[in-house]
Parts: sequence; C-alpha cells; structure tokens
Amino acid sequence: MHTNNEPERPPHREPASGLGAALLRVNASLDLDTVLREAVESARSLTGARYGAIATIGEPGEPQAYVLSGFTAEEHRQLAEWMPNALPFFEHFRDLPGPLRLPDLQAYLGSLGLSDGIVPCKSFQATPMHHRNEHVGNFFLGEKRGQAEFDEHDEELLALFASQAATAVANARAHRDEQQARAELEALVDASPVGVVVFDVRAVTPLSFNREAKRIVDGLAGPGRSPAELVEAVSARRADGREATLDELARGDALRGEEIELSVPDGRSVRVLVNAAPIRADGGDVKSAVITLQDLAQLDELERSRTEFLHMVTHELRAPLTSIKGSAASALRTSRPLDPAEQRQFFRIIEEQADRINDLVGELLDVGRIDSGTLPVGPAPAELRTMVDRARNAFLSGGSGHAVVVDLPPGLPRVLADEGRIVQVLGNLFANAARHAPPHTTIRVAAEAEGVHVAVSIADEGEGIAPEILPHLFRKRATPGDVRPGGGSGLGLAICKGVVEAHGGRIRAESDGPGRGTRVTFTLQATEEMGQASGAASGPSDASPERSVRTPILVVDDDPETLRYVRGALEAAGYAPVVTGDPGEVGHLIRSRRPRLVLLDLVLPGTDGIAMMASVPELSDLPVIFISGYDRDETVAKALESGAADYMVKPFSPTELTARVRAALRQREPGGTE
Repeated sequence: MHTNNEPERPPHREPASGLGAALLRVNASLDLDTVLREAVESARSLTGARYGAIATIGEPGEPQAYVLSGFTAEEHRQLAEWMPNALPFFEHFRDLPGPLRLPDLQAYLGSLGLSDGIVPCKSFQATPMHHRNEHVGNFFLGEKRGQAEFDEHDEELLALFASQAATAVANARAHRDEQQARAELEALVDASPVGVVVFDVRAVTPLSFNREAKRIVDGLAGPGRSPAELVEAVSARRADGREATLDELARGDALRGEEIELSVPDGRSVRVLVNAAPIRADGGDVKSAVITLQDLAQLDELERSRTEFLHMVTHELRAPLTSIKGSAASALRTSRPLDPAEQRQFFRIIEEQADRINDLVGELLDVGRIDSGTLPVGPAPAELRTMVDRARNAFLSGGSGHAVVVDLPPGLPRVLADEGRIVQVLGNLFANAARHAPPHTTIRVAAEAEGVHVAVSIADEGEGIAPEILPHLFRKRATPGDVRPGGGSGLGLAICKGVVEAHGGRIRAESDGPGRGTRVTFTLQATEEMGQASGAASGPSDASPERSVRTPILVVDDDPETLRYVRGALEAAGYAPVVTGDPGEVGHLIRSRRPRLVLLDLVLPGTDGIAMMASVPELSDLPVIFISGYDRDETVAKALESGAADYMVKPFSPTELTARVRAALRQREPGGTE
C-alpha cells in the first residue's frame, strides 16, 4: 500500500490539455509503483477530488495493490486498520458493470450492510479500468472539491483517463514480469553446474560468464588476469588434434559434446566438454554464441575411482580363488594318497575361502543397493541386547582372540530395527575393531538413551585415527586400507553407514588420536516404551502415521521425480504430503496447510534451502529435514547449523525417509528433545 500526502494539484478545467498532461505523466515510467502513484494523483487532479485510491486486480480477481492519495496520517492509520475487513467493499465495487457516482457513500454502504464509518468522504465515484477486455483495477475518488457532488463531466473524463491508465498499468506489469523472469533465468544460469559463456563474435569478447565458467577458467587466467582477458591467450585443442581459438569455436558450426583441452602458453590446461550454439542476426551472420563448458576433471576422478574399485574387487576375489584352486589342485594331483586329516585340511581351506567370496559378493550387492536407495530394511520393535549377543557370539565363534565386553544399562528401551541388518552392522564393527587393535585386547560395547534414540558404541584399544581421517572413515574406499591401515575390503564401514541411515539413524567415529583407540557410535530410534519409561503421557502420537487424521508433511523440491518418489513413500507410510517445486510458495503453504514437518531441497531455483531457513520465518517453528545430493561434511554441518533437524543424502530408501521423519516429529513431542 502506498500513500501520498503531497499538496493537492489544482483541478484542470481544460479537459484536453489536462488529460494529455496526465497521460504523459502516467506513461513516462515502466515502474509499476510509479505508474500507480501518478495515475491516482492525475485522477484527483482531473476531477478535483480530495481523496483518491487505485486498486489493481490479479488473475484470480483478488486485490493486488492499493495506492492512496490525499489522506492524512490519522485517516491513513484508520484505513490501514480497516483494510483486512475491506474485501466485501472491494468485491462490490469491483464487480460493477460500469462507472458509479454517489451523492452519499455512507448511505449507500449502509443500504448494503457494508458501512462502518471509516471511509472519510460523502460524494464518491468509482470507475473500472479495462485493458483488452481484462479488468485491471478500479479508481475510487471521494469528496469533490468546490461542489457537493461529482458530475457527468467528471465521470466521462475519468472513464477516458481510466482506459488509457489501464494500458500503462498493463505495460508496467508486463515489464515487471519480464524483469522478474530475466532475473530468475540469470539466477538459474549462474547456479548451473555447467559453465555458460555468452560470446560476442563481432567484438571478439565474452559478454558474460556464469559462476561455474569462472571457476573453470580461474586456473588458467592466473593472478591479475580477468576471464575476458584470457580469451586472447587461450588455445583449444580439439579431439582430432586440431588447434583453434575460442573465437573460431564461437564463429563455427554448432558443437555437440566435443572434448576440448583449453591451455595457455605457460602449460596450464583444463579438459572440458564443449557445446556451442551460434546466434545469428537477421542477415544470417553470427552475432553471438552460447558456449557451455563441463569440467571433465570430476568425471576423470569418477572413472579413476571406478577403475580402482574394480581393481579392489578383482584383488579381493583373486586371493580366495587362488587358495581354492591351490587346495583343489594339491588334493587332485598329488602322487600319493592323502590321509583323511590332510583331505579335511584342504576341504576346510576351500570352504573358508568360498565363504569369503560369498561374503564379498554380499557386500558388493549391499553397496549397490545402498547407492540406489533400494537396500531392503524392515524395522520392527527389537531388543538391543538380543542383537548384540547374536553378533558377539558369531564374532567369537570365528576364532577371534579379542574379548568382547558388553555393558548395557538396565531399562534400555526397545529399538526399531531390522534385526538381521543391525547384527550385520555390529559384526562389521567388531571385525573392524579387531583388525585395528592388538591381539587379545578388549572390544567394549555400550549403549545409552539419547532423547528419542538409543546410541550404541563399540570401542577398541587399537591404533586410533588421526583427526583429519575421521570425516572420510565411512566412505566407500576404492583401495583396501587407504584410510586405516590393515586388511578388509574397504566396504564394511560404508555398509554400516548405509544400513544405519536406512533406519533413520546416524553413525560417527571418535578417536583421541593415534595410539588412543577408536569408538564408533550409531543411533537407532527408540520405540514407544522410551516415552513410557520417562513418564511421557501415553496415547496416540502426532508422529504416528496410523492416526485417523494424517499428519501433513510439506515437501519442497524442484525435481519432479524426487517429488513423486517422496510423495509416494510418505503416502504409503500414512502421511499427507503437500508438494511444491516453487520456493516462493513455502510460506503460504505453511500458513494454509499447517504441515508438521518440512522436507526441503538444498538447491532450489533462485535460492537454496539454507538461505530460506533465514528468510522464511514460517520455517523457524517447524522441524526441517534437508534432502540433497551433496554429501560434503561442511555442507551437512552448515545445514544443521542453520537450524535443520536432519540432513538426508540422495538417493535414500522409503524406509530411511519415513524413519527420519518419525524421529524428527518425535523430537517435537513432550517427551522428545531438540
């Protein structure tokens, strides 16, 4: 809402000159606020009205903006208090078939049951504004100066002015929408993970670089040289060995996915995947070109990791196969009969190595399912002590020389767990602890309640881990032992992380440094018994999807595939998902749909989830779980520091999603913690 208390302009008694001057003022700007302000001021001036207002209308027929003129500060304050209840007043005058002149506005409103004595005028006229059969808005004028009522001359003059002002308002709206669309497109291009350069072919200079394009060429530009200055020095080697300049690439035919090496004379280079599309003028000459650059270094690193991973798998399979083949050959090709003890020894080796292959194949399958978000997990209420005992017995039966001491406090609540999978996690952690601790040392198992979770820890007395290595401990490693020295496939801890997170939990490692041992802790969601044990009131929980009224969950993601996937998972779990790909709708949806939790994508069009945590006040009162394809520790830390309740890395399974949603909702219950 805008107001203007400038001195009143004298009424124009020469309609033609006054109307012409008014139209010039209204059409002098494309700024919508300026156009509206000039329109209402000009309407008052043309008709001699003391008060003026203009209300624009949006597509649904709702008022979009008000501009007031001629009101005192006190009158403006009273109107501001009345505006939330003014919709019936607005709708009545909006829907009038044509102009309306009234000698007594209050009497007219009273006859309609709309009067409350707020509007400070008696004589009144209202005139609609139409542009190409579209209702743009309305003029409202009150209190004719110098005479009691508005006359036919005022009505005709205002109707003529309104038709022209409607065109100016429509043009200003179109300009505003164009500017907004341009800003959104520029933000989208700048945030693109692919470098984009717009190249002026005629001037042989780049017009713009997006953020990724600047990053790619920064390594080539060197200190003190801008990307634009780099164009003259850089050369491009095409896949067939031909040399070219960026100018030649831009002027040539369209390129589609060609690998090109960009280099500068001092030897620095970067390999990129290039697409180029020329933009031609009316005469057919190329005036500019759009060039996209995709850094191939990340793809090279991915290929290197894939190759090393295959090497690791080959190495891990070759060792047991060699033992199997050697034992079988010794048993079959010996020149003398083998006694039963020797035969049993060969068979034992074959069986052990076959089991090792089977375990490795199982680990590889689990890693693939974790990466695709399809790891099968079926959580159900379970006793933690039972699972620890199963894993401990299996570990000790394998002949380990380490003692396993279990210290679980009494009264520990049951947990939601897939027993087989959690036994697998415990077994991997026992084996990892034994592999990195001196023989015959003790492995200790402990647990404690942490809010709505139970934290389980496995501690060893081994070599410990340096602080800089801890963040990388649970990543899938291409080479055995490239993080912690020792044996193993490099998959066990990555599988532990995937299984725990599929349960909606977290896993972390702590160490006081080399030689000080390591403690790995993971969390599982406690069942209802935890709330009962702590004295929480029993009864149906808002976090329970089995309630008769489904809990609404807001999902914000610009990827339609993710929206469909998450919506299906939430609906299957008994929730009521509300989905949107427009970050601008978040505040409105929270107010109107009242979700209990928000699943928020980290990267959104024109903004990001972390920025929205600070700019959308409605998010501050709700638990927010980030969903993202970024798994960098600093990104996760920044998201959690912004106030998020949790952070999930794509891809994730429906089981992990619903488990984390339940956990975050429980934290807002009386017995939960935040």
